[in-house]
Amino acid sequence: MLLGDDIIDAETPVLKQMMLVHQRYPATILAIQKVPRSQTGQYGIIDAKRIENGVYLVKHLVEKPAPREAPSNLAIIGRYILTPEIFPALEQTRPGKGGEIQLTDGLKLLMDKQPIYAYEFQGNRYDAGDKLGFLKATVEMASRTRSSEASSGATCRS
Repeated sequence: MLLGDDIIDAETPVLKQMMLVHQRYPATILAIQKVPRSQTGQYGIIDAKRIENGVYLVKHLVEKPAPREAPSNLAIIGRYILTPEIFPALEQTRPGKGGEIQLTDGLKLLMDKQPIYAYEFQGNRYDAGDKLGFLKATVEMASRTRSSEASSGATCRS
C-alpha cells in the first residue's frame, strides 16, 4: 500500500527496497524514517528491536504519540507491504484517534498473530500532505527535470 501524501525520491524505489526485505522476512513490512522527536505526534511511531542494518522487528506501535510518550523517533512512512491477515485485523479494530479506524491499531492486532518488520528506507522523503513539503518536492523534481533536459540538449517551449 502506498500513501499519496509521501513522495520519496530514491535511486532504488522504496517498494523495491522493501520487497528485498520481504524476501528475507515474509511478513508485513513497514517503511520507517527517523524524525525529530518534536514531530512524533504527526506519525505512527514504532518501538522495535534492530535485527540487521536498517531492519527492525516491531515490538509496539503508537498512533501519533506526544513527544514525551513516543517510544522512539522511528516514524511509519506511507509505504507498506501488508499480508492478507490485515483484513480480519481491521475488521476487529475499533475507532481510535480522531474517531477513525487507524491502520496502526489494526497492525497492533496483527502483531499478536505474526511478526511485523520495519525497514528504514534509503531516499529523500517529501511530505506532500504539507504545503511546504509539497512545494519542496515540486521544486526539487522540477529542477532535476530541468537539469537533465539541459544536459541532454532538450529545450522547453512555452
